[in-house]
Amino acid sequence: MILARLPRLPATALACLMVLLAACGGRDATTRSDTLLAPVVVTPAPAPALPPLRIGLALGGGAAKGFAHIGVIKMLEANGIQVDVVSGTSAGSVVGAFYASGMDAFRMQERAVALDESSLRDVRLFSGGLVRGQALEDYINTEINRLPIERMRKPFAAVATRLDTGDRVVFVRGNTGQAVRASSSVPGVFEPVRIGERSYVDGGVVSPVPVDAARQLGADLVIAVDISSKAAGNTPTGMAGIVNQSIMIMGQTLGRQELARAEVVIRPQVNDIGPVSFQQRNAAILEGERAALAALPQIRTAIAQAERSRRETAQRAAEAAAPVVEPAPRDINCGDSWVRRLNPFARDRPCG
Repeated sequence: MILARLPRLPATALACLMVLLAACGGRDATTRSDTLLAPVVVTPAPAPALPPLRIGLALGGGAAKGFAHIGVIKMLEANGIQVDVVSGTSAGSVVGAFYASGMDAFRMQERAVALDESSLRDVRLFSGGLVRGQALEDYINTEINRLPIERMRKPFAAVATRLDTGDRVVFVRGNTGQAVRASSSVPGVFEPVRIGERSYVDGGVVSPVPVDAARQLGADLVIAVDISSKAAGNTPTGMAGIVNQSIMIMGQTLGRQELARAEVVIRPQVNDIGPVSFQQRNAAILEGERAALAALPQIRTAIAQAERSRRETAQRAAEAAAPVVEPAPRDINCGDSWVRRLNPFARDRPCG
């Protein structure tokens, strides 16, 4: 036998050999244990930084009822609701132009109180008594220091209707007063506005509350202000009353479809204010304040939901775009001890 032929070792040498063997075995075990238990850490992709939420304000048409828009803006400003983009139809385009130019609500109220509406009635006798609208255009441009739309403090859009095709037109550049005049040219009251080779009338014909225009300006969340007249439940008898009621019903149907695309709708109670009742401007402003104040909880909830939805969407997008990290293969090191080399059974046996 091989072991019988080995020389007898002194006790001291035998002890040293046992220590070395134990050390080798311990090193192999340690290496094997460290390698098997080493975790693979995969760091999740961080969500990208989001730009601030852009809030849009869509101001609807309603002639003298439009003073209510000023009250709404007063309450939004007083409660820290920052509006980033503004769209307006008809009377809403008038207030929207002032607001987008940099006027705050108190300054707008001062201008509203000082306004002499008779100075805006530039009636042309040879056009059947229709208001020309040039006085309104000049008034707007004077009040905003002749800023073109593209140079407003806030992105602004005035919505009008092409008379030849009935298409909605959104003015986002050019002569602000002219765009507001086109947006405010109520059929049968104002002459159509000629811009270039086309004629335009009131935007309320196709977009009573311009929610979609605010989206086009980049709004993530839209607060709409609806001051349109509602059918009162009575049946008019005269021809003028029938026409007015028919237009009102048509506007209600169109407005309902577009208003459904706004996150928040504010409805000041101004149905009793007539379209030319400028003497009731203070009452309209007050109703706007009341309606906006009542809507504040809904506005704050909508903002919080929009922020949460944007964060979740950005996180999902970041995770989908992150590269797939495959777990690193485990390097199972069984060691290369002389015991394993000498043992024919251990050489073929899986380690670990």
